[in-house]
Amino acid sequence: MFFLFSKMNYTETLNYLFSKLPMFHRIGAAAYKDNLDNSIALDNILGHPHKSFKSIHIAGTNGKGSTSNMLAAVLQQQGYKTGLFTSPHLKDFRERIRVNGKMIPKKYVSDFVQQYMNEFDVVQPSFFEWTVALAFDFFRHSKVDVAVIETGLGGRLDSTNIIQPQLSVITNIGWDHVNLLGDTLEKIAVEKAGIIKENIPVLIGETTIQTKNVFLKKAIENSAPIYFASNQCKVELKKQHLEYLIVDTQSKNGEVYKNLKLSLAGEYQLKNVATVLSAIELLKDSCFVIEKKNVKKALTDIQQLTGFRGRWQVLGTKPLIIADTGHNVDGIKTVIRQICKISFKRLHIVIGMVNDKDIMPVLKLLPKHATYYFCNAKIPRAMPAKELKNKAIEVGLNGQIYTSVKQALLSAKKAAVAQDLIFVGGSTFTVAEVL
Repeated sequence: MFFLFSKMNYTETLNYLFSKLPMFHRIGAAAYKDNLDNSIALDNILGHPHKSFKSIHIAGTNGKGSTSNMLAAVLQQQGYKTGLFTSPHLKDFRERIRVNGKMIPKKYVSDFVQQYMNEFDVVQPSFFEWTVALAFDFFRHSKVDVAVIETGLGGRLDSTNIIQPQLSVITNIGWDHVNLLGDTLEKIAVEKAGIIKENIPVLIGETTIQTKNVFLKKAIENSAPIYFASNQCKVELKKQHLEYLIVDTQSKNGEVYKNLKLSLAGEYQLKNVATVLSAIELLKDSCFVIEKKNVKKALTDIQQLTGFRGRWQVLGTKPLIIADTGHNVDGIKTVIRQICKISFKRLHIVIGMVNDKDIMPVLKLLPKHATYYFCNAKIPRAMPAKELKNKAIEVGLNGQIYTSVKQALLSAKKAAVAQDLIFVGGSTFTVAEVL
């Protein structure tokens, strides 16, 4: 495809990026780069924009999106001008790059690509490398005080790993992207631990026997102070509602929150809250002023402050419709535990998955008593619904094939009664198409 525009508008700019450049969430492993050469080259072209703002770097298999949004909400509520870089997006590319919750303007995206197209074409960056460069440039332009930067995949070789943050956070280690990151938890941990840098504190959200020594070794090699959230903060669930949690917390330094309302409802958020509150205390020990009242206000209004969506999100009632982007073994385990705590008459599951992962371990976890609506999102990386159904049959899951996510959800709604539960998930892209 050729682009001959003297001045591209926003739609033409996205078409250029999406069609010309490898894009991991569309085509999978072919877009993964095994070095930081391109990111460093783009950073040089732009004049090192990441050096103009403080940053917090967040990696992990699960929980990094929730953790990033919670931290950004707290910093924003405190009055810091806060950048937030996350991926992938659900509906709009610009969701990936926000300042104080507002998405990057369309014009800025178009102007940036137009300005640097010729120079960047020499480097031939991936879609993600383009996006990281754009984010850092926009954060510099916006004069942010601090940016919360989520890794895209892994850590050591992730395009974001050129920054020198105030704090590194690794939420947890689980089974995902094993074809790229390694086929053991230890190997995956090594890749995530790549964000640990010399003399920069690192916080580990969830500790396991298999991975703890990996982080300790890397931290010692880099003289990086290391902390474990399980030692720093205790969180107790007091009440659980469909759309929020009430928790009590106590930090190692004595900071206590009673009846703290969290506007993210999945019980799996308890681990993320412990990580966030631990991170806040470490940031307070360095150069940040963060008041308790602003922590409480921020965690009550996460979605309003940052635009965060897709985590145990209630989309409808009678029947109850819930969507969650959890898609790997650990993510699905937490989703199933959550479903089991809800009273319903029948369970309907609208599911679509991707074709470049071993999905059988996930399928084996899914409840056999549910009615399944097999579909595929409108991306090349999606597993065809027929193939998904055939694999599901092997583990005793039954249902029908649908031509689209929308059609699958409509069929589930027609089949359901008011007392039923419809769950939508299996991949980020399935959830994106119903929001």
